[in-house]
Amino acid sequence: MIELRNLTKRYGDFAALKNVHLTVPRGELYGLLGPNGAGKTTALRVIAGILQPSEGTVIVGGYDVQKEPERAKSRLGYIPDRPFMYEKLTGGEFLQFVAGLYGQNGADVDRRIDELLSVWELTAWRDELLESYSHGMRQKLIISSALIHRPEVIVVDEPLVGLDPKAARLLKDIFRGFVQRGGTILMCTHTLEVAEALCDRIAIIQDGEIRAEGTMDDLRREAQSGEARLEEIFLKLTGGHAVRELLEVLET
Repeated sequence: MIELRNLTKRYGDFAALKNVHLTVPRGELYGLLGPNGAGKTTALRVIAGILQPSEGTVIVGGYDVQKEPERAKSRLGYIPDRPFMYEKLTGGEFLQFVAGLYGQNGADVDRRIDELLSVWELTAWRDELLESYSHGMRQKLIISSALIHRPEVIVVDEPLVGLDPKAARLLKDIFRGFVQRGGTILMCTHTLEVAEALCDRIAIIQDGEIRAEGTMDDLRREAQSGEARLEEIFLKLTGGHAVRELLEVLET
């Protein structure tokens, strides 16, 4: 599970996150949505232990990320929006390297690597340098690296970027199967149709604060929007209708 308690992150006088409270239990796929600069990626980086919070507590898999970082991170798989990869490693070597960071090696890891590469149709590329991988292939390998140690929790930023329709469908199936087996996923995406179809609950964040949170029915009630789709709810709650009105003026 993931729990954020009074999470605040400041950069000088600017607060990217302001007293954020959020809980994602086991067996749930949770969407964190918001406009650019809302604080989504900052939140994920704090959860992953890449950034230190200014205030508040982050719990991952039952462990405080600041007090017990190794235990918390051992339960976490992180898929960033702009991953760094060592381009002079092969695909197989990269997965071996990541597994080693979690203290895993040997025959079990080799079998796991074979399984993941096969799932993503990358077996033939196992011994090729990453510098020869396409963007979509790199995304598949990064997803594999987040799964290599069999995490309990996954946090993912824009997971479908660069994936072809077949791979995108596969990833959706993997995510749904992961939470059905008791895993926890926190996902940031700008693809609202994906969030509406996949997520059990959704939070909309703006200016570092949670504006609304809950199931689709909860969000509809919050936005007083009847049977509206997530796009309409999102625009209403984040002020996006002002942009639409401006476009209508420009077209007249």
